[in-house]
Amino acid sequence: MTVLQWIALASLLAWLYLAVGHGFFWRTDQRLPARQAPHSWPSVAIIIPARDEADVLPVTLPTLLAQDYPGPVRLILVDDGSTDGTTEVARALAEEAARNGHTGVTAAVTASTEPPPGWTGKLWALRRGIDCAGDAEFLLLTDADIAHDPGSLTSLVASARTQGLDMVSQMAVLRAETAWERVIVPAFVFFFAMLYPFRWSNRPGSRVAAAAGGCSLVRREALVAAGGLAEVRGAVIDDVAIARIIKRSGGRTWLGLAEQVHSRRPYPRLADLWKMVSRSAYAQLRHSPLLLLGTVLGMALVFVVPVVATVAGLAAGDLTTAILGAVTWLVMTLSYVPMIRYYRQPVPAALLLPGVAVLYLAMTVDSARLKRAGRGAAWKGRTYDDHGTPSADRQPADAATPAAANPLVADTSPAVRTVPAGAGSTASARGPAGGVSSATGGVSQATGGVPRATGPGGPGEAGVPAPPAVFVEPPRDPWNDGFSRPSAIPGRTGEPWREDAARGVPAPGGAQTHARADDRQPGAGG
Repeated sequence: MTVLQWIALASLLAWLYLAVGHGFFWRTDQRLPARQAPHSWPSVAIIIPARDEADVLPVTLPTLLAQDYPGPVRLILVDDGSTDGTTEVARALAEEAARNGHTGVTAAVTASTEPPPGWTGKLWALRRGIDCAGDAEFLLLTDADIAHDPGSLTSLVASARTQGLDMVSQMAVLRAETAWERVIVPAFVFFFAMLYPFRWSNRPGSRVAAAAGGCSLVRREALVAAGGLAEVRGAVIDDVAIARIIKRSGGRTWLGLAEQVHSRRPYPRLADLWKMVSRSAYAQLRHSPLLLLGTVLGMALVFVVPVVATVAGLAAGDLTTAILGAVTWLVMTLSYVPMIRYYRQPVPAALLLPGVAVLYLAMTVDSARLKRAGRGAAWKGRTYDDHGTPSADRQPADAATPAAANPLVADTSPAVRTVPAGAGSTASARGPAGGVSSATGGVSQATGGVPRATGPGGPGEAGVPAPPAVFVEPPRDPWNDGFSRPSAIPGRTGEPWREDAARGVPAPGGAQTHARADDRQPGAGG
């Protein structure tokens, strides 16, 4: 056999292993199971870090405000130093949704401070959001460019409660509308699944752990037990890092492809997609030149050799080499077809995978070049070093900071209230129809905007006091939102058991609103 024949054979054997021995990574059947309602619906806080997202928020934020979740839920958007008016856009959208009766979600708009050394901006903003989340049992960590169908949150929580999961994550359906998006995006998800086979990640005993940061529901207690966000404070690929610490601490994680979660961020040009991939590709390799070399050789063997062997064999009349290359190319193409169909692209497009792989290889090498030039892991004005510390940043504009704190600000329906730094846990303001809007359990946990020393954020620096959080509440009795509240309110009407959901106070009929082991359906994993 010639050298090329041996290399072609090695490529074929590699693909046979990938097809049947690598967690069936190419299959697209890892989806949320059919919804089964748990015995009770826990409290949830939706946390959205946002940096210069004014353009996309009008498309995505209303979808979160319109969730049909039957339990208590609040939304906290954390402005991470935006200069485009993100705060004002988010606040206006929340007020409009509440005024028109399109939401049952209590919304808060707050701002992060500049991250201290060792923290990425996104994780520092997430920590600020968690500090404002009150006593929510679950945290939905989602990105500002992600749109959710109305039943998305309900499906996530139902799966977590009935399957006994500590983290449920979905890879959002990325936008694939322009020519370059249709070529690049399906391969992006395919390569991610190859790197982190979903079946292996979902197996409790496996060392593989992964998540998709655009949509991750996390049990608060599991995050605390794992050490909190401080454990991954400098992680550029933070979603995988969070899944890793939760699984390492004994938690159960699940990752699959989404059906109700969609990314609305456009990448119309190849340059946009190139920047998206190259900003973190080298970080995925832990900035290791040896891993980069191995990646280049491995991708060349798996994706380039089949085409070279086929063409060279046919050109030289070497039937053995041509057959080895063609069979390998066929296996590669068939493995890519499910992802192509998931993104509703024509099946023949799967034949282009070798060329797309070469593009990704070039993006990865360029990511290493940018890192060596001091411009690696860059995102919206921040460039991070190996430890996650921003090495270059721009200052946020004054317009991105919430209004200076009045003691407490009230408005007509919907209720709008600003909780200033240092506000006590009993701060309140008049809401619609004489209702009372309380800051307790909402921002009182933020201790006046200074991050807590312990909790899901983990131990860490106090930092600079953050600006106040501004809550926008739908026109309903805000005391009945399911979060912990003082129980004796003169003249209050409604069902008092709902406000005590997070404390586990018995509900009518003896049902518990506290999480219980028997929430799992028969046959659910333990």
